[in-house]
Amino acid sequence: MITATLMETLEVKNTLGEGVIWDAIGAAAWWTDIDGSKLYRYDPAHKQLDHWSTPERLGSFALVADSDYLICGFASGFAYFNPHNPQIVDLQWLQKTEQDNPGTRLNDGRADRQGRFWAGSMVESGDQGAGALYCLDQQLQVTSKVSGLSISNGLCWSPDSTVMYHTDTPSRRINAYDFDATTGAIANQRCLVRTEKGCFPDGSTVDSEGYIWNAQWGASQVVRYSPAGEIDFILPLPVSQPTCVAFGGPQLDRLFVTSATQGFDQQALLAEPEAGNVLVFQTNITGTPDSRFVAS
Repeated sequence: MITATLMETLEVKNTLGEGVIWDAIGAAAWWTDIDGSKLYRYDPAHKQLDHWSTPERLGSFALVADSDYLICGFASGFAYFNPHNPQIVDLQWLQKTEQDNPGTRLNDGRADRQGRFWAGSMVESGDQGAGALYCLDQQLQVTSKVSGLSISNGLCWSPDSTVMYHTDTPSRRINAYDFDATTGAIANQRCLVRTEKGCFPDGSTVDSEGYIWNAQWGASQVVRYSPAGEIDFILPLPVSQPTCVAFGGPQLDRLFVTSATQGFDQQALLAEPEAGNVLVFQTNITGTPDSRFVAS
């Protein structure tokens, strides 16, 4: 029997909270408010919440091994960013993406266990299907891995790194791919899950048992799926637009859930007071550690 009990609410009122990860070394959760152009860090042991402005909208990021920098998927491309120096904007661009298509921006991303950083784009205006999923490898080379996307989301990997999970949110499908951990190659795309109408798969993570936890925009829930795509557990939420999930805490048994108020008017905000906040649940399940980017 899976249990998940709400233990803490971080009242941040994000417009588009996203990209939550857990820093095991610093014992803190990190996430971004994409539309608010803010980066957040929360230390649960000391109840300390910090935030920084970002030079562009920040879609996703990962911590970098042996560094204060983050590897970031900003709206217009990949860059190193150090938020800890408030006196300067410490930003090093690596590669701009989709310069020929101003209607897209980078969105969800995550580091794989071999130290690569993956991020996909989403279409904000113009033709649907103009986005792609990219991989930034340890040599700082960017490769397009999947094309024809509208809102790239839900990147995560099985504990043994043989399967990659990914969704193009409007398709309402969570896809699985064979994953070559040595080369980063993906193959054999297949549909693992198809959600119901009005239920859009967003950010995901994988727990220590290999089950996928997926935040579902528009459906007020996080769902745990078996590696075969079967529903195992549904966590109802007091927010209609959950966006991303990560396991954290000293035992990796706390589930952090980001959410959004995007598109809400005043009436909607009053009806949904927890919208935009980060919800923290105590579970009886442990997650897998979030990986760091490693440049050679």
